[in-house]
Amino acid sequence: MVSANISERRAGVIHPPRAFPAIRGLRSGPPSARTAGNRSEQARDPVLSDIDIARAAEKLPPAEIGARIGIPPEALIPYGRDKAKLDPAYLKTLDGRPEGRLILVTAVNPTPAGEGKTTTTVGLGDGLQRIGEKAAICLREASLGPSFGMKGGAAGGGYAQVIPMEDMNLHFTGDFHAIGAAHNLLSAMIDNHIYWGNALGIDQRRVAWKRVVDMNDRALREVVLGLGGAPNGYPREGGFDITVASEVMACLCLAEDLADLEERLARIVIGFRSDRSPVYCRDLKADGAMAVLLKDAMQPNLVQTLEHTPAFVHGGPFANIAHGCNSVAATRAALRLADFVVTEAGFGADLGAEKFFDIKCRSAGLKPDAVVIVATVRAIKFHGGVAREDLGREDVEAVRRGAANLVRHIENVRKFGVPAVVAINHFSSDTPQETQALIEAAGQAGAEAYPCTHWADGSAGLLPLARRVAEIARSGEARFRPLYPADLPLEEKIATVARQIYGAADVNLPEQARSQLRRWEEEGYGHLPVCMAKTQYSFSADPALRGAPTGFTLPVTEVRLSAGAGFIVVLCGEIRTMPGLPRHPAAETIRLDGKGNIQGLF
Repeated sequence: MVSANISERRAGVIHPPRAFPAIRGLRSGPPSARTAGNRSEQARDPVLSDIDIARAAEKLPPAEIGARIGIPPEALIPYGRDKAKLDPAYLKTLDGRPEGRLILVTAVNPTPAGEGKTTTTVGLGDGLQRIGEKAAICLREASLGPSFGMKGGAAGGGYAQVIPMEDMNLHFTGDFHAIGAAHNLLSAMIDNHIYWGNALGIDQRRVAWKRVVDMNDRALREVVLGLGGAPNGYPREGGFDITVASEVMACLCLAEDLADLEERLARIVIGFRSDRSPVYCRDLKADGAMAVLLKDAMQPNLVQTLEHTPAFVHGGPFANIAHGCNSVAATRAALRLADFVVTEAGFGADLGAEKFFDIKCRSAGLKPDAVVIVATVRAIKFHGGVAREDLGREDVEAVRRGAANLVRHIENVRKFGVPAVVAINHFSSDTPQETQALIEAAGQAGAEAYPCTHWADGSAGLLPLARRVAEIARSGEARFRPLYPADLPLEEKIATVARQIYGAADVNLPEQARSQLRRWEEEGYGHLPVCMAKTQYSFSADPALRGAPTGFTLPVTEVRLSAGAGFIVVLCGEIRTMPGLPRHPAAETIRLDGKGNIQGLF
C-alpha cells in the first residue's frame, strides 16, 4: 500500500518521467540513470517525498477525467474540486454493456523491505493508457489505522500515485465514517433492545456484534459495556474491531447496488438466543436506517493518477482480516466503461488473490484475464534469510533461495486458471546479477518477469510489462475457476486453502469450531466461501516463517459467520481484528507546517 521504495526515496533522487503531465515547481526532462544505481547523481540531487510529488501535480477537473472513459459530466456528483462520486442512476444505465478486461495485481508475501503493489497497480494503469488503451484502475480506500500506525497510506508512491494523496489517506469522501456509523448504530440498537425488555430473547453471552473505530487501538479489543447502574443498561463483555474488518464494510464492497446492500445488511447475524437460534439485523429493524447512512458511501469515488488515468477508489477491507478487495460496484462500473481495468488485492497472493478469486469473483461473476505478481529483489532476499539491515548488499544466492516464495505464488495463481506475469519493482540498490537471478527463477516457474521503474519514471518505466499484459489479456488464455466448489463442506474448504495455497500438511480445527461449522451447514450456510484471516507475512500462521514453508499445521482459533457479506471468517493463529500501534507510530511525525501543509504522511 505504501510505496515500496521508501528506502530509495531516502537514498536517491526522483525525476519527473518523460512525457509526464506538468508538475509545478519540479524539474522536467528525461529520467536519470537512477534506475541503474547512479549514486553520484543521487548524491547531487534533492529528495522528493511522495507527498511533495503529489502536492505539486496538476490535477484535471473530475469531469475531464470522467470524459476519458465516456462518463458525462451530469453523471458525476462533485465532492470538492478534485473528487466526485458516480450518480447511482447513471450506474444503472451501464447495465448490459459489454465488459472490458480485468487485470489483478497481487504480490509476494510482504516484508519490511516493501513490495509496491499499489504503486504497480497505478503504474500499470498509466502504462496501458500510455500505449493507447482506454484504461482505468480500481483501488481500495485507505484506513486511518495504518496511515497513523506503521503501514502507511494507500495511494501508491513516487511517480505512480493516485491524487489527491492527502485526502485519500485521511478522510477522503467520508465513506469509512459512514460505514463506522452504520455499524455502531446496529451495536447501539442491540443494547437498546436488551435494555427495553429483550423481546427477541437475545442471549447476552452470545452477542456476536462488536463496535468499530477506524484506528489502531489495542486497548479496545476487549471492553465491558453497561457499567454504571441500571440507567446504563445491562453489563456485558464486548469489544471493538477496526472499521475495515466490519461486516458492514464487506457488505458494501460485495453489494451490486443499494438494494442489494440493504438485503445483505438485513441478513447480518448479530448474535444468538439461548437455544442457539440466530438473531438477524432485520429482527431489530436496523437495516433500513443503516442503508440510509450508507446511501452516499455506496456510490463509487472517481479520482485520477498523476498521469490522469481514471481511478475508482471505493471500499477498503484488509486482506489479512477481511476479503481485501475494492467494491464490486466500482469494479463493475469500471469494466463497463474501460477496455482494461487494473485492480489490486491486499497483501500477498495467498491472502488477497485467493479471496479476490474465491469470494469477490465468485460472488459477482467476474472473470479475470491476467494477474501481475509484484516482487522486489529486496523482499526476495529477505525471504532468502537476509537481515533487513543487510538488504542493500548484493547476495545472488539469497535471491535464489528466497525466490521460492515467488514461485509458490506463481504456482498458486495458475491453480485458478489465470495466466500470470511478474513485475520486478526496481530499487537503485538492485544489481543486474540479482535481477537476472529473479527473472530466471520466475522463468523456471513458467512466468515472464519484467523489471519496472514506474516508481521513479511513471508509466515510462513499465511499458514492456503494459504491452505484454494487454497482449495476454486479449489472448483469451484465461480459464478462470475458483479453487473449490461451493458445495464442498466448510471444513474441507478450509483444508483446501490451507493445503493447496499455504502448503500446510494439516489443519488444527478445535471441536468447538467443527461443531459450529456443522451447525451453520445445517442452517443453510454451507455453500458460503471461507475468508481466511491470518498473518500476511508468511504462507503459514507464523510470521517468522519466511520463504515457502511446507509441512506445518495451520492453527484455527475461531470461526465467525458473516451471513450478510456471504462468507465464513476463519481466524488462524494470533491474528487480531483490532491492530495495535507500534512503539513509534507514524502519527509521531505527522504534523502541519507553518503554511498549513501536511508533513510526514506517506
